[in-house]
Amino acid sequence: MPQTQTTRAARLEARISPDLKRRLEYAACLRGATLTEFVVQSAQEAAARTIRENEILTLSERARVAFANLLLNPPAPNRKAIAAARRYKAAFAKD
Repeated sequence: MPQTQTTRAARLEARISPDLKRRLEYAACLRGATLTEFVVQSAQEAAARTIRENEILTLSERARVAFANLLLNPPAPNRKAIAAARRYKAAFAKD
């Protein structure tokens, strides 16, 4: 059966303590993975979790209701909003 090669586009290096390296090697062994596989998979999981936590806005029930009410029943524009709209139209009006 032919082996396929994966293209490696970038390299990552890290200096860690011997104790941390032993701990990571032990964790990798428990998963049945190499140290590199374990570190890459763990980094991917941490990256996905961090992105998800920072891109998804979680609101309380009270905040969700207030947000929905403002979307469904927006307040009338105030003087500053009207002035900003006029400036925008003046700056970006099509000739």
